[in-house]
Amino acid sequence: MSKKTKKGKIDSYLIFELENELFAIHVNKILSILEMKKITKVPETPDYMKGVINLRGEVLPIIDSHIKFNMSPMSISMKTSILVMELKRDNAKTVKLGLMVDKVDEVLQIQSKKIQAPPSIGAAYESTYITGMYKKDDKTFIMLIDIDKVLSLKEIVTIGDISKLKEEMEKKAEEEIETDEEMTGESKE
Repeated sequence: MSKKTKKGKIDSYLIFELENELFAIHVNKILSILEMKKITKVPETPDYMKGVINLRGEVLPIIDSHIKFNMSPMSISMKTSILVMELKRDNAKTVKLGLMVDKVDEVLQIQSKKIQAPPSIGAAYESTYITGMYKKDDKTFIMLIDIDKVLSLKEIVTIGDISKLKEEMEKKAEEEIETDEEMTGESKE
């Protein structure tokens, strides 16, 4: 959501925490926010892929933001949330995924003229993701993230393949159950 005022363009950002640092993603990228759910692990996936969840009948890959941002693996707490979003990358198809975060803080209106350039040297986080820094107060910076740049094209394709793989595994399991039921039913007659 953007609006122009006499003070310049103002955008809305969802603020969240990772290891006590504040990050922000433009609200237009967020489809929904979920409480933590049971995650089904998928074998032979990258470290940052925690697995998948069932979201209203759809397979949703879940990313551990800590690992993706080169932090220590996430510790799940009562405040852990999943940000559901769609990533778009050049000519690649859109991929829906969930990003685990330590805590969702707030939605904040930020004037574009108050956004500073991202750090270029010595940043603890991959600066290709960071589009800018917002100084919330004298002690607090918020790092603005371009979520479409968090995953490479290859990683997006991999996540898309994981969704398909999980769907195929579920379909095959259902078919095996149906076959077992048919065989059991026939043998009883």
